[in-house]
Amino acid sequence: MYSTHPDCICGSTVDKSGTRSRYKDTLVSRYSPQVPVMASTAFSLSLATFSSPTALFSNTKTFIAGPKSHERTLSSSFLATRTSFCQTLRSRPMSLRKGSRGVTCSAPSALPSALLFDCDGVLVDTEKDGHRISFNDTFKERELGVIWDVDLYGELLKIGGGKERMTAYFNKTGWPEKSPKGEEERKEFIASLHKRKTELFMALIEKKLLPLRPGVGKLIDQALQKGVKVAVCSTSNEKAVSAIVSCLLGPQRAEKIKIFAGDVVPRKKPDPAIYVLAASTLGVDPSSCVVVEDSAIGLAAAKAAGMKCIVTKSGYTADEDFLNADAVFDCIGDPPEERFDLSFCGSLLEKQYVS
Repeated sequence: MYSTHPDCICGSTVDKSGTRSRYKDTLVSRYSPQVPVMASTAFSLSLATFSSPTALFSNTKTFIAGPKSHERTLSSSFLATRTSFCQTLRSRPMSLRKGSRGVTCSAPSALPSALLFDCDGVLVDTEKDGHRISFNDTFKERELGVIWDVDLYGELLKIGGGKERMTAYFNKTGWPEKSPKGEEERKEFIASLHKRKTELFMALIEKKLLPLRPGVGKLIDQALQKGVKVAVCSTSNEKAVSAIVSCLLGPQRAEKIKIFAGDVVPRKKPDPAIYVLAASTLGVDPSSCVVVEDSAIGLAAAKAAGMKCIVTKSGYTADEDFLNADAVFDCIGDPPEERFDLSFCGSLLEKQYVS
């Protein structure tokens, strides 16, 4: 599993007690000549010359480290012996080549059946300067006396869905004086606020004031060219997601991308319902899907659905816990700053990455 790790150093291992030790022999030169690994300042992989492989693989993690801000780890705890480790690699030969600041894989034996993207924070970093601003403008129009600042909104993002977010906030802090008193009337009130907020947000998107995150268009193009199904799965309003896809990805891409959003499922992330629905509708096995998410609740939804999940951190989610992710990066990235590509997504489906 690739992930950001604060103690990651190139070519070393850390045992359960936290002791760091360095080893001389590389995995490639000693155990698997079929799997060349490029070792450089951008990417390197090394393991111990070990007399007790069982102890090594049951008690340590191997770190794959790039530049300091993009450190990676590969968990090897699933391997019990040197023999089984070598057999796994030789049964699934793969080469890893150096990317300028990330990881790409050549000639994988499999590609995902579907590549599923979250929207906000993954396709576009919309939350702070998009959704938050639109919520505040709506509150101002209705004279509710409510302002969500940057830090408060970051906390509210732990609740999936805009309507659910407003309801939880008002339940905790008190409902505005201008809001109705009955439960059903309040649901209608929240729905009207969310409708107006969506209109204001869509206006921002149509003006193209918020750009795609680096590498999004590239990865989608690679998937479509290889016949991999692509979908966007979001808790946001369907109209808002459609606006992002059509305006920022363009009509040619948009017509090939399936959208699952808003109230299409009764339970929002971290519930896996939206990813389960996507796999069922697309006619693919969840275990053959790779999800790109940016948040802990999105990661939880993807994993609960039985899918691989890559996290690309966003402004609000950089400090969240992504321990269960299959890979963690700061973004997808475009060449020459590419972090990963479609082949890397396919490599996550290989047996040696299962932990």
